[in-house]
Amino acid sequence: MNENPSIDFVIIWVDGSDPEWLAQKAEYAPPSHSDSRPERYRDWGLLPYWFRGVEKFAPWVNRIHFVTWGHIPEWLSTSHPKLNIVRHEDYIPEKYLPTFSSHTIELNLHRIKGLSENFVFFNDDTFVTAPVSKEDFFKNGLPCDSAVLNVHCYAPSLPIQMIAINDTGLINEHFDIKRTIKAAPLNWLSPLYGKLLMRTFPLMFCPRFPGFYQPHLPSSLKISTIEEVWKAEPEALDRTCMNKFRSAYDVNQWLFREWQLAGNRFVPRSAGVGRTFYPDRDGKDEFVRAAEVISKQKKKLICINDCKLTEEEFEEYKTRIISAFESILPDKSGFEE
Repeated sequence: MNENPSIDFVIIWVDGSDPEWLAQKAEYAPPSHSDSRPERYRDWGLLPYWFRGVEKFAPWVNRIHFVTWGHIPEWLSTSHPKLNIVRHEDYIPEKYLPTFSSHTIELNLHRIKGLSENFVFFNDDTFVTAPVSKEDFFKNGLPCDSAVLNVHCYAPSLPIQMIAINDTGLINEHFDIKRTIKAAPLNWLSPLYGKLLMRTFPLMFCPRFPGFYQPHLPSSLKISTIEEVWKAEPEALDRTCMNKFRSAYDVNQWLFREWQLAGNRFVPRSAGVGRTFYPDRDGKDEFVRAAEVISKQKKKLICINDCKLTEEEFEEYKTRIISAFESILPDKSGFEE
């Protein structure tokens, strides 16, 4: 087996200020939906640093697939040999279009023409902030990940928790928790997981998978896994993709990652490879902590969730985060005009 096959990166992005996109979104939008919050589409001006981080810290990447509704940043060099601009209509089946649901965009990634079997999926709030190797994402053709059990606690104000429950429900239709852990106990009890093992220990005796810990970091995925899930659960995925906007009844791309975990088709990786910042949960000082982690390159990967902010707060934290990125990535990348 080729130990170091080609690895592509995929990033999905939306320009929430595009008037044409906003007009189309308004045409299809119901009176209220889970994607109506302004922070879902607010531009922090960080996309150039995503490309700079990839070029500097992951120069080995085979190709970057930039998925967009149709808008393209003015500064982006579309002629870069590693860059593939992918519009929704290029890969998403016509019956699902137009879509304003990240779930539909993500569930169909395997249809991208020219995508490598092994790829890493990035949301546009996840970044590479220190040198990474191929082995941080794949080893011997298997995704690198942390298998940690979790309990998802639903509240109407947190529809993402219900989506996580939906994902886990499908996993339990196809995998048995006891057989999975017994078949490869070191996958689930690896010392690499550190204190996160305290989540798994009491939950591993549940009759079914109670849920999976989601680090909200870039996900190592395989086209063959996604195809397998579509074959096994076509109705659930099709139903999700028919929704123009995200719904609490959906499944999402976490299902692909969890399928790999439940099938023991992964290599254990330290959960400390990255960190996610949750200002909505842990307070707005998370932006300050994120800036410090970036500037001191304490983690290889980070995710910065957005939250409700006043205009003054937004400008303050945006300036702080951009300054931190500038301190480690001051030079334009080859992806910038």
